[in-house]
Amino acid sequence: MMNMWRTMVGVLAALAVGGCADGAKIVQQHDRGGVVIYPFKEEQGPVLSSFRKDALDLMKEKCTGRSYSIVREGEAQGRTRVVSPLDGAQELVEERRWGIQFECK
Repeated sequence: MMNMWRTMVGVLAALAVGGCADGAKIVQQHDRGGVVIYPFKEEQGPVLSSFRKDALDLMKEKCTGRSYSIVREGEAQGRTRVVSPLDGAQELVEERRWGIQFECK
């Protein structure tokens, strides 16, 4: 019984760590703005991604007390990562990312 419990905890921990993608983050910044990126799923698109709100919040936070304007946005360089499902086989997963360049007003 104890071994089964340990196995379940190990599997859940692996799923929690392996299944998480990076959220929105500022990758370039200066005193007047910067660039924020976030992951999106192809079937959902970048505008409907749940991380877009996080990206907009980061821009608002960076421009404390001021508004911001989006200079340009588009697909940024993604990444490929290795995922190990429960059966032990490894799978490559490609993550697409969207970038937004912004300036504080």
